[in-house]
Amino acid sequence: MSPDTPPAVSPSSLRSGLRAVLKPLCAALAGLLLCCISLSLWAADSYPGIGRSATSKEIAAWDIDVRPDFKGLPPGSGSVAKGMLVWEGKCAMCHGSFGESNQVFTPIIGGTTRQDIQTGHVAALTGNTQPQRTTIMKLSQVSTLWDYINRAMPWNAPKTLSTEEVYAVTAYILNMAEIVPDDYVLSDKNIAEVQKRLPNRNGLQTRHGMWEVKGKPDTGNTACMKDCVKTVSISSRLPDYARNAHGDIAKQNRIIGPVRGADTLAAAPTEALKGKTTLVLAAEPSAKSASASVAASADGLALAKKYACLACHGIGNKIVGPAFKDVQNKYAAANDVENRLAAKIKAGGQGAWGAIPMPPNQQVPDADIKAIVKWIMAGAK
Repeated sequence: MSPDTPPAVSPSSLRSGLRAVLKPLCAALAGLLLCCISLSLWAADSYPGIGRSATSKEIAAWDIDVRPDFKGLPPGSGSVAKGMLVWEGKCAMCHGSFGESNQVFTPIIGGTTRQDIQTGHVAALTGNTQPQRTTIMKLSQVSTLWDYINRAMPWNAPKTLSTEEVYAVTAYILNMAEIVPDDYVLSDKNIAEVQKRLPNRNGLQTRHGMWEVKGKPDTGNTACMKDCVKTVSISSRLPDYARNAHGDIAKQNRIIGPVRGADTLAAAPTEALKGKTTLVLAAEPSAKSASASVAASADGLALAKKYACLACHGIGNKIVGPAFKDVQNKYAAANDVENRLAAKIKAGGQGAWGAIPMPPNQQVPDADIKAIVKWIMAGAK
């Protein structure tokens, strides 16, 4: 071999040498790429690792509010005639055929006059000539009415009305208040003109501290910072005989919105509040109960809460509709009771328990309805 000839290199030695060179280079490149990704995520999110950016579809689903200037109002229309049909099928059972409502809900219609429509001020609000203030007496923005119906109605199935149905129901309410005629078709094009006819459109005032924080506050009290009163006595509270007039208020909540309220089936607290809220919880189920029975009970109760059944039915007391215990007792010996009650819940009905009808529950799956019926007939525990 000549002195100038380089020594032979085996393939295995060559691969080892390349790995030795490329491994740190690849690691460096991977680290640089990871750093770039982290920096981009940090730039896009002020709190890296916590949550994520909302998608455009999620934002569109949440962004449904309608402002007083009608920004956010979707295009569409609905007639008074269509609104009457929707009202009778989905609204009248709680609010009455003419907006007079039942014994639970506040009336929607009443207390306004043609003179109020002309002036924009409801005289009955200051003259005390109306025994109860209605919704239409207090309403100052028609956008508020449209927005509330759209996001919260009907009671047992909020956000299920179509855009046309929301326009139509709004038009029907305005018609019952004699603000628009019988043949009126409300739309995004003419709703601003309707605003000019609201009886209380000029009743909204901002001359108070809650509207303008720089203004005069509603009270003249100052916050106590030291040597404060240790015991606060409550000077007014609901009488004991009226405390549970409508059942357990704490359990009468819909599936949308925050849950608040006291257990009105329990006695009123007698001790002064000490800065903490004491919750009265239901008794724990017996440890001797069969596991399958406990699971079925939990499922039935969870479904009853999910579909707002407890808003109208107490477990042991009547609210708007009968108590679940009364339903169990009435149909305990009936034939094919589960299918019969499931059909009643699905279709709605009136007459079996009084004049107030139960709305249909077409949005609830059949399997969930049957689970609720089994829970009721097992004692609604």
